[in-house]
This record gives sequence, structure tokens and C-alpha cells, in this order.
Amino acid sequence: MSESRPRLVIGTAGHIDHGKTSLVKALTGEDLDRLPEERARGITIALGFTHLDLPDGRLAAFVDVPGHERLVRTMISGATGLDAVLLCVSAVDGVMPQTREHLAILDLLGVKAGIVALTMSDLVDAEMLEMAALDVEEVVAGTFLEGAPVLATAAGPTPAGLDALVAALAALPAATRPDGGPLRLPIDRAFVRQGFGTVVTGTLRSGRVRDGDEVEVQPEGLKARVRGVQVHGHKVDEALPGQRTALNLAGIERDDLARGQVIGHPGRLPPASILDARLTLLAAAPALPDGAHVRLLVGTAEVLAVVHVLEVDGGEDEPDGLIPGRRHRVQIRTAAPLIALPGDRFILRRESPVETLGGGVILDPWAPRARRRDRARVAAELAALEAGDRGVLLARAGDAGLAPSQAALRGVTEGAPLADVLLHPDRLLALQAALLEALAAYHASRPLSPGAPRRELHRPPLGHLAPRLYDALVDGLAGAGALVIDGPRMRLPDFEIRMDASQAARSAGLEAEVRAGGLEGAKASDLLSRDPELTHLHVESGTLVRVADRLLHRDRLRALEAQVRAWFGAHDAMAAADFKELTGLSRKHAIPLLEWLDGQRITRRDGDQRRPGAG
Repeated sequence: MSESRPRLVIGTAGHIDHGKTSLVKALTGEDLDRLPEERARGITIALGFTHLDLPDGRLAAFVDVPGHERLVRTMISGATGLDAVLLCVSAVDGVMPQTREHLAILDLLGVKAGIVALTMSDLVDAEMLEMAALDVEEVVAGTFLEGAPVLATAAGPTPAGLDALVAALAALPAATRPDGGPLRLPIDRAFVRQGFGTVVTGTLRSGRVRDGDEVEVQPEGLKARVRGVQVHGHKVDEALPGQRTALNLAGIERDDLARGQVIGHPGRLPPASILDARLTLLAAAPALPDGAHVRLLVGTAEVLAVVHVLEVDGGEDEPDGLIPGRRHRVQIRTAAPLIALPGDRFILRRESPVETLGGGVILDPWAPRARRRDRARVAAELAALEAGDRGVLLARAGDAGLAPSQAALRGVTEGAPLADVLLHPDRLLALQAALLEALAAYHASRPLSPGAPRRELHRPPLGHLAPRLYDALVDGLAGAGALVIDGPRMRLPDFEIRMDASQAARSAGLEAEVRAGGLEGAKASDLLSRDPELTHLHVESGTLVRVADRLLHRDRLRALEAQVRAWFGAHDAMAAADFKELTGLSRKHAIPLLEWLDGQRITRRDGDQRRPGAG
């Protein structure tokens, strides 16, 4: 089975001891402080998950994230992929520093909807409750929670406000989470369960995972097989996007797994280490120099990184750092690979002292390295990409193009097909022009050659192309009538061999010389050393035929074929002596010709004799 009801992933956020976990328990009956360390310390360390049936038939999946400052990174991984947030603010304490930081992080992560719960409202009088509500309204002004419901709740011995809260949750907009896309399950926990083996948990970001699937743990590329799937604690056949998922994995050890890795289908999630992104630095953050060292948080992964500024909105042409309160286009280079896709949200935190700096959206996780002199151009590419021009990603792929699976990851749906990849249309036109120019240059340098050997032109400026792409380029131009393929050679449609008077005289003389040689012809090496272009021309046109180390005129060989066929009209077999007598040749010249006749299937060798062939 699979729990396929519409899902709403709701994160609970707020300052430590502001009642998030207690409120979720009052709503669902589930105590999320499960781990002994959590009970002892009284805070939620690991992400807690439970669910609630909403009156409208949807399933609300709660992600209870910690409020302790040192564990904000856990809060970030839980907030990634949320549909809405339940921000908990104690009516006793009001807004606290962590309340503001969580709100800023949720805003940076692109959360669009939510509710504010004033918890512990049974512990204050009406005046304090009103002051707390006004405090909240002031803090959420200008954020995604501006205008959101602010509801007084109590989760104590006498619960209050829960019905109104459930109704407000049911009124949240439906989640838009497509089922398409690659399987992507960021790991937030990995452990060994007795009787089962290795288990990983996470929230399924995209795709589907089924019992029995072959999967890959990235960025390490470790292989495993799914031998059990659970969603919200229940065994299912498959898990869907947005669901809290546990996978029992075979073929991999617990020690090989860690928070921040991602489960996907083999070959579908290429690791990234250079990411072009849109970054907003918080107004309260410090200014940072270009090349600042930071902590990058994407999904459940956290890696050290360096940030290079490409452009500041409304800023200087050549920015030298990150400016508080401003939006930037940046390139982030990570110290270790991670898994990220275009459109993923991220957070930047300072290395020391630890604090949230800002965040934004990844535009191209597989970006080429931008040198300082290229930054203006790269910034312009990113501006076009943000405006919806996905062709930028095709252009960045260059002449290697993008395979269909790679194009799908980047959201590229259009391009110029070449073999099994998509190219930017301008790149394909450039390659076609380069091939036609190279062919024209070949004709100009070798006017007596009937065409260029197909492989002759698979060199600069086309030598970097994979053979299948080069062949597709040639065949495509031939199909369009831009060039002509003639056996192993190709030529421009309007190309013709044109000889001047001197060349024509030499050509006629060479042909006459070989014809006069009869069935002995002329030595090939002599003719090639004396007049290589005209000799090749006659060989390629078929006027002269190579037999061993000699060149013979085709007319002489046609006469020989007729002579041999006539001989077999009166005889069943031919010995070498018979052939020598028939042609008047010595053994030196007779044996190569007999072998040539065998090759043309005019004769067929049978021991020491020849019999009629099938040709």
C-alpha cells in the first residue's frame, strides 16, 4: 500500500522552551521527545515527526525542529521542503532571538504560508496575551507570515485553542509538490535496528521509492537495495514526495552512512561542488569580503565553502564583498561535494562566531568555475537564467551537450538534438559551420581529391567531439543536403574536380602508361612518388586498380574477367599453369592476379586449382 492522500508538510519552529513539542503532542497525541538525551535535556535534538488527519481529508505531517542555537543546522534541514510553518511563540516570554532567527531562515528557505501559535496562553492574563500578539505582529511584518493567523493556544492540563488551530491548519493552501523528478531522499538519521539491519530516515523531496529498488548513496556513489519502506511508521509498498520515509537498506553498512548524504536511483544525482546562486545577506549580518569562508547548508548536508561575489543588485560593477541587506549573484565553491538541484534553497552560516548570514536559491549546481575576468559575463548568464532562459544551461554544457536525464534535472525541455544529447542551437550551428568550412578547406588544398575521408576531418576544430556526435553531425548535414557522402568520403554538393591543361595532359599520360602495361600494369610506388595527386585521383575514381604492389587499368581487368569466364565455359577447373598460359604472364604477376580474381569472386580456390566463383 501507499499513503496517497494529499499531504501538507508543516514545520514547527520557535525559541527553545516555547512549547513546540508540547503543542504537537496536544494535537496528535505523539511525544516527540523520544531519545533519552532529549528527555534528559528537555529539548528536541533530532528532528521529530508525526502526523495529523485534517478535517478536509489531507494528512498534515509535522516536522518538529529544535530551538537551541547550537542546533539551528538541524532546524534548517527540517525546514527544507516545508509547505507551511507553525511558529510557536510563548505568551509568557514573547519574541526571543531564536524566534527571529528561525523566522529569517524560514523566509530565506522560501516557505510561503504559516500560522503563529501563542503558546502557554493559560499562564498569562489578557493584557500580557495582547502584548505578546502585538509583539508577534511587529516581528512578522514584511515576512511571509505578515497577515497570518495569530492564535492563542494552551497545551497544559486544560488544552485551549486547539480546535481553532486545527481549522486554521486545514485552511492552509494545498501543497504543490509534483510527483515527477528524480528520487531524492536526504538522510537525516542512519542507524541499525535489531532484526532489520541498516535503516535511514528522511523526508522524500522528489520521485518515488519502492520496496526492492536499487538505489545509490550520493555523493559517494555507494550502491544498496531497498528491502523495506515505511511512511509515518507504517509499512508501505512505496513512498511519495513530502512523506516522512524510513528505508531498510541491504548491501551497505551503517558506518558508510551519514547525515547529509542523499538516496537516489543509480546515476540520476550527479554531485556538485561549484554552485551559482542567488544570495540574500541578512540586514543584521556582517559585511563579508569576496572569498569569505562560510558553512553552506543544503537539505541535510552541511559543508565548508567559499563565496565569490559576481554581482550585487543595485551595487558596484565590481563588488569586493557581500553587503548586508542586499541581494547578490554569487558562486559558491564547496570543500566537499554534495547533492543539490536547481531551485534548491540554501542557508549560509558563519564559521566563527556561529550565526546565520543569509540564504537563497541555487541556480546552477554544476556551474563552470568563474574567473574574476568572467564574473560580469557569468552574472549576465544568471540574470537570463532567473528570467526563465534555460538555454543558458545548454550553452554552459558546450559541445558535450546534455543527455535527456541531465536536461530534465536542469529543467531544460528544448534544444537542438545531436545523437543522444541536446545542444544549444547556436552551438549546433557553430559545429555545422566548422565542419563545412573544414570540408571547403580540404577541397581547396586538395583540388584533385574527390572528397575528404570521413575521419579525416574529425580533428580540430572538431576533434573534441565524441565519435557518435561527430558521426551525427556529418549525417545530419548530409540529410539536409549540405554535403554529400560518397562511400568513405564526403564532399560539398557543388564540388567538382577541375583540371587545368597541364594536369589534364599529365592525367592522360599516366592512364595511357598503365594501360600500355597490360596485365603487368605499373609499379604503384613509382607512380605515387612521381605524381601522387593524380595517381590517387585515378585510384579513387576506379580508373586504376591496385593488385598487390602494381596498378592496373580497369579496362584490362574487365577484359581479363571476360577471358576467364569464357575459359570456364569449356573447362571445369583452372590450374596456375593454365592461367599463365591463358595470359602469357610469369608466375610473379599471375599469382597476385589469381588472388585478386578470388577476391572479386570471379574464381574460387579449390586446393591447387580454381573453379568458377559466384561473382
